[in-house]
Amino acid sequence: MFLAGVLSGATVPAPRLPHLPIIPIADYPKDTHIDSEELTQRNKLASLYRLVDLFRWSQGIYNHITVRISPDTDEILINAFGQLYNEVTASSLVKVDLEGNVLDKGSTEFGVNQAGYVLHSAIHSGRPDAKCVIHLHHPSVVAVSAQKCGLLPISQEAMIVGDVAYHEYKGILIDEAERALLIRDLGERNVMILRNHGFVVCAESVEHALSLTYHLIIACETQVKSVPGGCTDNVHFPSQAAVKQVYMVASHGGGGVNRENGQINSCRWRRGELEWQAYMRQLDAQGYVTGHENL
Repeated sequence: MFLAGVLSGATVPAPRLPHLPIIPIADYPKDTHIDSEELTQRNKLASLYRLVDLFRWSQGIYNHITVRISPDTDEILINAFGQLYNEVTASSLVKVDLEGNVLDKGSTEFGVNQAGYVLHSAIHSGRPDAKCVIHLHHPSVVAVSAQKCGLLPISQEAMIVGDVAYHEYKGILIDEAERALLIRDLGERNVMILRNHGFVVCAESVEHALSLTYHLIIACETQVKSVPGGCTDNVHFPSQAAVKQVYMVASHGGGGVNRENGQINSCRWRRGELEWQAYMRQLDAQGYVTGHENL
């Protein structure tokens, strides 16, 4: 089983069926014309799609994850709308600008999801610091999004996520006029719960975005089990001091608990990077060919 026990309950990933061949992630030839920085981001984003699928967070061909190729451009990579997450490769990703123009359709004949374009172009435009944006409809997060109380700081994972934004549901996200409201509601936060819908995470890197998503999903799974229907009468809440302490500690690489050479929280790792190294080793060991070079 891949990363056995990484999540509890129904979200523990099921084993891959042995008769299904693994499609390599890093599928560009060594003499590719693709810029090295773009190639790195393609490999990382495709690897992230595979992890999301292996964690059983994907929903067929729907939902979307994007990466800004470079801070100097408005070019982003997004999945081709029609592929399953376990089919996404570096070359299949579609390159678009924030105006929706397709710059490179990738190796498929598919287009892009309009709802994905509206959401991700809004976040990348309004938050230039956001390198990676993840949007998923995980059932536990959707359940919490429907609770009036929203996400509660009743688990360490919820405290690690920190303050979250909320956006009211207005139907399937295809109206480009909604982009301004998305940017307004998100503000400077890294996580936004979309009421009756799902969530969006934006972060400074692919690694940090995955880390936030991981903790948000566990936090919501915990809340759904401990606060059925949103009733908090029998729930113990930690002190505000404890909530703030957890967020501050976990805002460092290695979750704020990495100790090396007699020091804690060295600058060697940024948020999510230590975990990402482990995930990439696991993928490569199972033949996914991530193109990742260990730090």
